[in-house]
Amino acid sequence: MNKAFTCSFLGLGLIGGSLARAIRERIPGTLIKAYDVDTHALELAVSEGVVNESFSEISPLLCDCDYLFLCAPVQINLKHLELLPPLLTDRTLISDVGSVKGGIHKKICELGLEDRFIGGHPMTGSERYGYANSHASLLENAYYVLTPTESVSSERVKQFHDFVKQTGAIPYLLEVGRHDRATAAISHLPHLVASSLVNLVKEGDDEETTLKTLAAGGFKDITRIASSSAGLWQQICIENREPILDFLSLYIEHLSNLRLKLEKNDSSYLYDFFEEARIYRESFMDSRSGPLMKQYVLNLDIPDKTGAIATVATLLASHAISIKNMGIVHNREFQEGALRMELYSASEYEKAIDILSKFGYSIHT
Repeated sequence: MNKAFTCSFLGLGLIGGSLARAIRERIPGTLIKAYDVDTHALELAVSEGVVNESFSEISPLLCDCDYLFLCAPVQINLKHLELLPPLLTDRTLISDVGSVKGGIHKKICELGLEDRFIGGHPMTGSERYGYANSHASLLENAYYVLTPTESVSSERVKQFHDFVKQTGAIPYLLEVGRHDRATAAISHLPHLVASSLVNLVKEGDDEETTLKTLAAGGFKDITRIASSSAGLWQQICIENREPILDFLSLYIEHLSNLRLKLEKNDSSYLYDFFEEARIYRESFMDSRSGPLMKQYVLNLDIPDKTGAIATVATLLASHAISIKNMGIVHNREFQEGALRMELYSASEYEKAIDILSKFGYSIHT
């Protein structure tokens, strides 16, 4: 009797949980097993029907699978790897979901597991973390970078490539070094910049917290990722230190040059600076991939009366539309709507606009 296609997860946080949910929704016959130190997350995953079997330790039964995903923080993944060689079956392919690939590829080579490893990095995420905030649509139309070793067979690479595509993501093959350099520039450095801006405002604020009170619109948008897990980003920066340092040095040079031009009141340079950035930014693909991933946000005017927000939420819920985030816009800088809503996917976004428009709401996208 053939075994059911099986995926096992070592770690079931935001990305691992979202991947497990996507597999459950799009490849429903899959047997999903999971281990995590967070027993509450495991219990929740089982109760929701996402995970079939939960484990309190890493065992041969857990590792008896087709795909084994390492979804814990970087350093913990490396420790888990050391336990795996005697537990794996011949059919098991190992992958991970980390945003740094150099360290784990090195560890795979040390353990002699090159012929059964394909690194993976779903280029998606959220400022929230943990299984409770996972969502299958997090993978939808997001680039999912694959970094196979030189020893893994082309057949296995193709099979895993097709599997990733089934989850709703967009598989993208990339060499390890190029991956780590790319993520340093478009993901890791932006996190450093966002956090440094938040700390700058904190240190520069007055006793009346004027800066904090007025921080809205653009500032909140560009510093949103500063709400991410401190421990996770500490490890990422250490693991990908050299490429991050290279781009951080370049960024410091750009800022120094910008300061010099501003001191000289060089209006021509300033115009070109903003215009070139605007043009290049608008050339980015309109997709939910990467650190500048598209947010499905709409703003709408609502009457100032009791139950107005509940009415909108109930209307969308009755049409099976999930709201990722919602809040009242107190300061309307760059925005016209009084209620801001973020949805999970492009399809839900378009559907919400259609429904709300039919019910007479004024929408600002």
